[in-house]
Amino acid sequence: MDEAIAFIATTTASLARLARRHRLSMLDYLLRMAHLEAEEYARLRNGRKPS
Repeated sequence: MDEAIAFIATTTASLARLARRHRLSMLDYLLRMAHLEAEEYARLRNGRKPS
């Protein structure tokens, strides 16, 4: 699952840059939100203490 989260974070960041370059503001916004969500999920997942 960690690989999927990292892939999503990387891909959404790249797509957001592309959308921003082409002045697709709503897509940029949505992709940045997805990127932030993936990073937050990764941060919380990595911050968990082992059981």
